[in-house]
Amino acid sequence: MTPMMQACILHFGEMGSRWGINRTVGQMYALLVLSSSPLTAEDITETLGFSRSNVSMGLKELQSWELVRLQHIPGDRKEYYSAPADVWEIAKTLIEQRRKREIDPTLSTLRGLLLNKPVSEEEEYAQKRMQEMHDLIEMITLWTTEIQRLDTGSLHKLLKLGSSLGKVLDLKEKWLPGSAKH
Repeated sequence: MTPMMQACILHFGEMGSRWGINRTVGQMYALLVLSSSPLTAEDITETLGFSRSNVSMGLKELQSWELVRLQHIPGDRKEYYSAPADVWEIAKTLIEQRRKREIDPTLSTLRGLLLNKPVSEEEEYAQKRMQEMHDLIEMITLWTTEIQRLDTGSLHKLLKLGSSLGKVLDLKEKWLPGSAKH
């Protein structure tokens, strides 16, 4: 492993804890992403100096997130792991997994709470705020679902637009007054 790769792997370990995964899993995933060929659990153990049990648990977690692929090489009984070659595919998978694990349960909770009739002005206000949160989260969820349907080339073009989208919306409002309203 080169010093540059090591620096990236260490950084992903530190960032992993901020993203809700442990340091070990973050480092393992960075190694898999940076590796040009699939790795065995033994390769990961040897390269990163982690215990075999930590590597096994980490690989199971990465598989549960659908971030690694298990492969078999003809004539070899070992299991090999790799990350998707397309970083856009990785991003789409992360968005989908976060939605399933964090956003969907939040929307379900908000929907359930919104079914209750408020018993006070305080609850009525709180419910109004919950409705606003629900609507925003649902709108973002619908938008990300549409984004995930795009092929890599289209997604790349869309994201390259960046701040230009604001300019397009400003022009639309200038040419079609009232069109920017919900």
